[in-house]
Amino acid sequence: MARITRRLYAFAHRLMSHPAAPYHEHAVRAEVERICQEEKLPYDRDSFGNVLVRLHKGRSPRPLVLAAHMDHPGFEILRPSVSDRWLAQFRGGVPDEYFRTGLPVRLMPGAVPAKLGLHQAGKPNQRLFELHPRRPVSTAPQFAVWELEDFALRQGLIHGRACDDLVGVATVLAVLADLKDRRAEVHAIGVLSRAEEVGFHGALALAATGTLPKNALVVSLETSKELPGASIGKGAIVRVGDRSSVFSSAGTRFLVEIATAMGTKRSPFRFQRALMSGGTCEATAYQEFGYQSAAVCVALGNYHNCAPGHRIAAEFVSLADAVGMAELLAQTARRMPEYQPITQRLPDRLDRLRREALPLLRKRRG
Repeated sequence: MARITRRLYAFAHRLMSHPAAPYHEHAVRAEVERICQEEKLPYDRDSFGNVLVRLHKGRSPRPLVLAAHMDHPGFEILRPSVSDRWLAQFRGGVPDEYFRTGLPVRLMPGAVPAKLGLHQAGKPNQRLFELHPRRPVSTAPQFAVWELEDFALRQGLIHGRACDDLVGVATVLAVLADLKDRRAEVHAIGVLSRAEEVGFHGALALAATGTLPKNALVVSLETSKELPGASIGKGAIVRVGDRSSVFSSAGTRFLVEIATAMGTKRSPFRFQRALMSGGTCEATAYQEFGYQSAAVCVALGNYHNCAPGHRIAAEFVSLADAVGMAELLAQTARRMPEYQPITQRLPDRLDRLRREALPLLRKRRG
């Protein structure tokens, strides 16, 4: 098993073992910081609780920002309801028909088993539920998650409650650690954000501060709902857009050129190129704040734990797809100094064709 594969697998296992929900990413963030310390990756937190991991060696004129988020849809505990019951608000994109009374949940901290109670009246767009612990609670819970397996690898697929987006976070860390080990001359910044599932709160707060260099290429990493033409097991996906926007043409072209160059006639590098319209990702958020944005993802099964038949189940992705995403991004970081000449190839070719066309069009005006 290649070193970057081992790292990605190990980091995903560690991160996915920590339940998280929007605004309650503290255990995941602590694991991120432990990994950074072990790998000797410089990192810091911004004032909003996002983690920024920096790797700068050499003189790359344009930094590569790798962005992923640490939260996953879940319940935020608001207050006690009645005796031995807790009122919780669900935060994140899961359709109403998936909430069935009696579904098992896990109260955190403490990993107390509980079950989903009845829907409660609340404000518009606020989904409130009672959560019923199955045993006495010694510490007041702060949030709750679906009671699903944290992590497993079966037949090449990573299964777990929160592949979205902890596989992305693991990929960012694996890429940066691999580049550091290889002493690559790169300028790369990992941004691991909070509260993405409720409207990119962490990413938007960071983008508005101007902390990131304005000439950066921001690449959003995601696990994105499998769609026709973008399949699990067929490689990482260069994501040309999401439900809300289309990303930078130049940035997308750069990623595709690098992915294409990574293969050989005997051993092509497997990747896909698709509009992943199943949801909106952080590339849109950064783009709206003036950053040149692109995106890479892997196809995801049971998006947001929504399985066929309105069942709640573990998400799953291909480990090989995630490794391909990591390899593509590591190579992208190395080749950032070539960003301008690579992205200029298409405009230069079109201009050459224009110049060739003019005399022919004038001569054959019909």
